[in-house]
Amino acid sequence: MPSMLIDCHNHLGVDLFFYLNGYHPYAQDLPALVTEGRHCGISRWVVFPMVANLTFDVAAMRRAKLAAGGLETVPYAFENERMLREVYELYPDLGRLTLPFAMLDPEREPAAQIKVLRALHRQFPFYGLKIQATMIEADIRALLTTGRGFLDLAAELDVPFLIHSSVAPEDKWSQASDILDVAAATPHVRFCLAHSCRFDRPSLDRVAELPNTWFDCSAHRIHCEGVTRGLGYVAPADRRFPADYRDPTAVLGALAAAYPEKLIWGSDTPFQSYVANLDGNFISLRSTYAAEVECLRALSESAQQAVAHSNLLTLLRLKDESLLTRN
Repeated sequence: MPSMLIDCHNHLGVDLFFYLNGYHPYAQDLPALVTEGRHCGISRWVVFPMVANLTFDVAAMRRAKLAAGGLETVPYAFENERMLREVYELYPDLGRLTLPFAMLDPEREPAAQIKVLRALHRQFPFYGLKIQATMIEADIRALLTTGRGFLDLAAELDVPFLIHSSVAPEDKWSQASDILDVAAATPHVRFCLAHSCRFDRPSLDRVAELPNTWFDCSAHRIHCEGVTRGLGYVAPADRRFPADYRDPTAVLGALAAAYPEKLIWGSDTPFQSYVANLDGNFISLRSTYAAEVECLRALSESAQQAVAHSNLLTLLRLKDESLLTRN
């Protein structure tokens, strides 16, 4: 059996945008994550907050709009501290099984965020920075301009970025190509692109070429389903990584074989599913934690060890790997 399996992509907390608009999922706490994950044979979890934050006006969120004027002024200041207190203070026995990341907005109030993050790191260590720019409509390219301080902070703390990626033409905020441009311009900082770059072969090949980039396969099964249903959030056929997308286990195996040192396994729990009614259009993309782990377990033991342990540790470059053995 491979040694400790680590899930690199998990959300904790409450997403008010999803909750107020009737979307699912919308919440997960630390005990629920660890209980289900242990049941599926996972030992450790990278965790970070949900995406919507309290700088957005709650009444506007209820109308599926993002507008300033919320309860907080610094993006993710409340959410990061709330999650870290859950990890370090409320459930320290379970928190020892996690590697927390802090969430950030690459475009809004960068100086204020950096000040809060630096102070928070002194109180509650975190081991990476997470960005989901699509949902909050923030330009990931701001990391090279007004948000460059976040790159400096990552270098200062020696922590990587984990960034939501997209290839959908209408998504102007999180294009995989833009993230890779940021990475290429910042070789001293490490980056992981989420969701297998939506199976975009040119992006995956560029990840393989850049020494400071990796990709995770979070929400793998519903991305495979997106291919078989012809949905627009995955790469078009002429750019798509070649595999039999009717069989998610075969797709993961092909990715692991093609990119053995770059693929990192993650579930995206609780967002391995997405169910919503969008303007009368009902969307149901459903998976389970167990089904995501089943794809991992279909790999050889050596491949499991690589994608669910070794590659992540290379990305994290932990100064103290005893963090993973504490009970």
